[in-house]
Amino acid sequence: MRPVLFLVLAAFGAFSLYAMWEVGYLGIWQAGMANLGAWQLLVDFVITSLLLLGFLARDAQATGRRVWPYAMITLAAGSFGPLLYLLLTPAAQGAQPLREVAA
Repeated sequence: MRPVLFLVLAAFGAFSLYAMWEVGYLGIWQAGMANLGAWQLLVDFVITSLLLLGFLARDAQATGRRVWPYAMITLAAGSFGPLLYLLLTPAAQGAQPLREVAA
C-alpha cells in the first residue's frame, strides 16, 4: 500500500506544484470560487477534508499519534495531510514479519 500512497503523493504533488506555478496559491482558491459549479466542488472538498480530519483524529487518538501536524497540512493544502498521515503510519504493532510466520 505504501508504494501506491507514495506514487499518488508524488504525482499529485508534482501536479499541484505546476498548478501553483501557473496560477499561485490564491489563484487556486479563486478558481474554486469562479462560478456555481466551482463552488460546489470547493464545498464538497471542504466537507470531505473535515470528515477525513475526524477519522484521522480518532485514529491518532487510538494509536497514540499526534494529529495536529496533519490537520494543519490538510487545512492549508488539502489531500496532502491525509496522504502523509497514511504514508507515515507505523507498521501495525504485533504484526509478525513474513519470515517469522512461515517458520
